[in-house]
Amino acid sequence: MRLLLDTHIWLWSLVAPEHLSPRVAEALGDPSNELWLSPISIWETLVLAGKKRIALPGDPGEWVRLALSRTPFKEAALNIEVALQSEAMLAAAHSDPADGFIAATAIVYDLTLVTADKCLIESRQWSVLPN
Repeated sequence: MRLLLDTHIWLWSLVAPEHLSPRVAEALGDPSNELWLSPISIWETLVLAGKKRIALPGDPGEWVRLALSRTPFKEAALNIEVALQSEAMLAAAHSDPADGFIAATAIVYDLTLVTADKCLIESRQWSVLPN
């Protein structure tokens, strides 16, 4: 399976794996699955750290670089098609632009979105592995 991790799933997998459902934890640990991450999740993590909504040890940018070096993620690059598709996703993603970009990324790259976000799960416009 090709899994696109929503920002909170990526963070939980690194710092709070107890928040992952057994099904999601198993899927993330299965070496036959590809793990994908959007640059939007990196941006969102840095914004949340800057606003003190999450605590990362040391410099947030360095923490992200170290986290990325320890886990083999494929980058789901932000491209023109993702940007075009994201606008259509805003209604389904409760007007959160980051969620709109992540949902659009799942569609454009044909990835299964791993999320605990109820709005994203209930939309069913893309393949979802709910937490």
